[in-house]
Amino acid sequence: MVDQAMTEPASRHEGPIAGKHAGATGHGRVRYVMAFMLFAATTVNYADRASLSAVGPALQSQLHIDPISLGYIFSAFGWAYVAAQLPGGWMLDQFGSRAVYAGSILLWSLFTLLQGMVGFLAGGALIAALFTLRLLVGLAEAPAFPGNSRIVAAWFPGGERATAVAIFNSAQYFATVMFSPIMGGLTDTFGWESVFVFLGGTGILLFAAWMKTVFAPSKHPRVTRAELDHIAAGGGLIDMDQGRAASQPVRWDHIRFLLSKRMLIGIYIGQYCVGVLTYFFLTWFPVYLVEQRGMSILKAGVVITLPALSGFAGGILGGIASDALLRRGVSLSAARKVPIVTGMLLSTSMIVCNFVHENWIVVSIMSLAFFGKGLGSLGWAVVADTGPKEMTGLFGALFNTFGNIGAITTPIVIGYIVAITGSFSGALIYVSINALIAVIAYTLIAGRFERVQLSKSDEERRGHPHLETCP
Repeated sequence: MVDQAMTEPASRHEGPIAGKHAGATGHGRVRYVMAFMLFAATTVNYADRASLSAVGPALQSQLHIDPISLGYIFSAFGWAYVAAQLPGGWMLDQFGSRAVYAGSILLWSLFTLLQGMVGFLAGGALIAALFTLRLLVGLAEAPAFPGNSRIVAAWFPGGERATAVAIFNSAQYFATVMFSPIMGGLTDTFGWESVFVFLGGTGILLFAAWMKTVFAPSKHPRVTRAELDHIAAGGGLIDMDQGRAASQPVRWDHIRFLLSKRMLIGIYIGQYCVGVLTYFFLTWFPVYLVEQRGMSILKAGVVITLPALSGFAGGILGGIASDALLRRGVSLSAARKVPIVTGMLLSTSMIVCNFVHENWIVVSIMSLAFFGKGLGSLGWAVVADTGPKEMTGLFGALFNTFGNIGAITTPIVIGYIVAITGSFSGALIYVSINALIAVIAYTLIAGRFERVQLSKSDEERRGHPHLETCP
């Protein structure tokens, strides 16, 4: 549904924006550069998250860490990441996506680099240093995904939004495809510390590229008027970061409003369950291949690329299919839910791995499961479609908070399951059950998808006259 308030800004551009490239034909392509930069940033983001998992077997061998302790170390990122979501969303709304995201990239890269410099420590001191630095990486990365959602909402019309989200969301799988063999090779050849040095340096280069290429739509030096009009006509919030209110703290009334809508509650629950699948893949899956399936660290680093490629393909296909359905007149709810439900049901196939012994069959089944997980990972498109435009950053942060509680619970729960049972069979059942709960949340609880509007009564009841009313 196109909100008239979203279409008006395109007609108000004056000065440089209104005149530059006025004779250009077509809609322009600058927004695709933005999609590529989000993809690149998310690739490095997820490579940094997965780095500890890649070196996990080496750390276990060197430090004699039991599964429960390793699970807690894996969870360090999640504790800080979840705690910083709401402040990160507030910063995005107050200071804009470009600057806050750039600072996030630089900080998480520096903290990743520092993890490669603690190798001189030993025993408990090394574990404490890694745990602390993982906490700092989590804090620094907190604005990234809400920032992705804001940039997509600003740069893409509704009919292209799921594809844009699928592009950056699929980067979590591409990160594995691109970096897992590198991380496995570095660990095998130079030691686990080299992985963090390499990834930290890569992130610093990304920061430099971000500052050169990423701008708000109305401030981009190469955007055309035709492209701005096309984005705005389709509901893109091209002036999202203009005229921001004076800095104010996060208010409980804002959060309570975002927690009061049944549709949003279903979305939050669904994203938590998707997060369980994500963090199984990012933390315990390589360990599963090494310990349960007997692969070497180097071989696991290569083999894991097959499920990752499947997840990448599923992610891209889910976004393209969803937007294609929307453009053909299918309702927003159906266009988003068909890939989500189909994908989550496919993800439950990983349970079959408990009943087979050949590794090639296990890898094939996991590839199908992660294809499904990628196909169903459209939560950020739903955020861009449904969030109140006055609180896009805060809503994205709250959504991401629920999704990444799985970053805390999943490593710990699976660590206990493996320690108690001596097997990953229960872990695969646990992850599959969460996929089924996601289906229930997005269908029975969330109901119809539509953009949440702030009516006058909403504002007056909460005493926030500074919030703009959507007609």
